[in-house]
Order: sequence, then C-alpha cells, then structure tokens
Amino acid sequence: MELKIIETTNKEIWENFLLECQEKTFLQSWNWAEFQKKEGNKIWRWGIYDNENLTAVALVIKIEAKRGTFLFVPHGPIIKIQDLRLKIQALIFLLNKLKETSREEKASFIRIAPIFEKNDENIKIFKDLGFKNAPIHMHPEVTWELDVTSSEEDLLMGMRKTTRYLIRQAQKNNDIQITQTQNPEDLKIFNNIYKKTASRHHFVPFSLKYLEDESSSFRDDNQILIFLGKYKNEVVACNMIVYWQNRGFYHQGASLSKYNKIPVSYLMQWEAIKEAKKRGCQLYNFWGIAPTDDENHPWAGLSLFKKGFGGRKKEYVKTQDLPLSRKYFLTYIFEKLRKAKRGL
Repeated sequence: MELKIIETTNKEIWENFLLECQEKTFLQSWNWAEFQKKEGNKIWRWGIYDNENLTAVALVIKIEAKRGTFLFVPHGPIIKIQDLRLKIQALIFLLNKLKETSREEKASFIRIAPIFEKNDENIKIFKDLGFKNAPIHMHPEVTWELDVTSSEEDLLMGMRKTTRYLIRQAQKNNDIQITQTQNPEDLKIFNNIYKKTASRHHFVPFSLKYLEDESSSFRDDNQILIFLGKYKNEVVACNMIVYWQNRGFYHQGASLSKYNKIPVSYLMQWEAIKEAKKRGCQLYNFWGIAPTDDENHPWAGLSLFKKGFGGRKKEYVKTQDLPLSRKYFLTYIFEKLRKAKRGL
C-alpha cells in the first residue's frame, strides 16, 4: 500500500467518492466545507490515495476558540477500505499529516468525531493511536435513523401508535398548514422561534448569520429546505432539513411552547420524511438523541419524539482527542465544566 495525501479541489471527485460510501453524513460534504469557510474557518479537503486510487477523504477544520486552537475532523474520516489492517494504515497516514499541520497552525490538539460504528474493535483503534475520549462532543455520537424506502402506509404503521394518531389528527385540522421554503427572509422567522426555544431549553443558539450561511451553502444544489408549521396562520414550529446523497438530515428545529399540545411538529416532520422519499432518499436521519433512556436527560423529550417515528439507533465511537501540548488540558477542564453546567 503506497499512500499519499492530495488536497482535493474538484467538487465532482469529492462528492462522487462519497456517493460510493455507505457510512457518512453531510458533515464531510463539499458544501459543509463551503459553509465553514463562510464562518471564517480555515479548511482542508484531503484525499488519501493508494497509488492512483482514492481510498479515503477527510474534511479538516481549524477551530480557533477562546478555549484553544485545534484541528477538527467532523464525522470522518470517510474510509472506503474494509480491510482492518489497511484501514488502520490509512488512519495512521492521515494522523501524521494532521500532526504536521497542527505544528504549522499552532494547534494544541487534534479532535476527531469518528464515523466509525461504536464497537470494541473501533474503540481500540483510537486508543492504540494515543487518543482519549473528548470531554464534550461537537456533533451527534448517537443518532436515530429511519429507512424510508417503504411505502408511506408502511412507514406510518411502523410508528408509535401515538405518533401516527397525532399525524392523522393534524392532517384533519384545517388550522394547521405546513409549507416548504428556501427564501432567505424566512430564516428570520426561523431564528425568532429558534431563540425562544434556546431560552426555554437553556442552550446557546447559533446566530442568524450561522443559519444564513448554512442555508446558502446548500441552497444552490437544492440540498436544504426550511419547513414552516403554521397554526391559525401563525408560524409555531420550523425545521431545517438537509437532503444530501440519498439521505435526509433533521439538522435544526424550533417551536413555540404555547402551542405544544397542537401536533404541528408531528405533521411537519412527516412532511419532511415524505419529501425525503420524493427525492429518492433511502435514509432519514433524525440527528442526535440522548445516549440513554434516562428521563432526566435534557434531550429525553426530544428523543422520545424522534423515536416515535420508527427507526433504529446508530452509535458512533465517542469524539476523540489527541493532545499535542500542555495547553490542551486547559481546554479539557473548560469543556468539562461547560458540560457539567449543561447537565449533559
């Protein structure tokens, strides 16, 4: 195996490679990297070649924050090789390149949110390479996925009885309307509800600019939709869904608490799933859920909502850190305290 890393500048090569890979999320897509550039982050798109064959890709993002500077690989790298020995070899080769770039960029650690299934074998790979579990995760480590290749009726029958009932009640309610939009102006409506949701659930919301940048990065390829759920002509709930490479991703969502007994969110989610089917998607990813069934977890209610639509849990290896300097441990302490404050 003769490996080399080449900076990939061709969108078609990058996306076509990912199209052949089964385990992936839009966080390694070409357009997610474009979004990161809009946010002011330095990025690298590395292709790992065995001779002339592209065998793996890794989007690498330089994160400069108050808590420290580090290189981050979100839901990656994506390695097409199945052979364990060759897979490890490709990962070691990438790691050496990450270390070299970290020195150049004065990064104090490397962080990888692996797209590897959580099992003893994959956990051991990172442990043997010197990684340790990160104090926080930046992207979901436990997600909920639904196979949407079945008929609509079969999908409904696979749901929790209560979820199916609420969808059908919402369909009969003439006061409920669900609309789809890509209009940038509608992001202001989304943002207003999103900020109220953040205040209610005690998390720090993304800025309007962040939402605008994410939307615009995927819009030209028709890979993103905003769903607005209205009750008596008032927008009371909204979702941002990314549709990429035969998958739908429920990435952002918000709602007003005063109408939480009106099943707008149930119908809106069902419409997003139906749109995934129209686009030929095979999977619908509900994004993050609570790692356990603990009723006191901050995400317990949201997780119950997502699981009601049917599907299965998918769990990845925990986010991994490779410390490169003593500065890392200041970041570690800071993030540990932040996690405890959030009750996660």
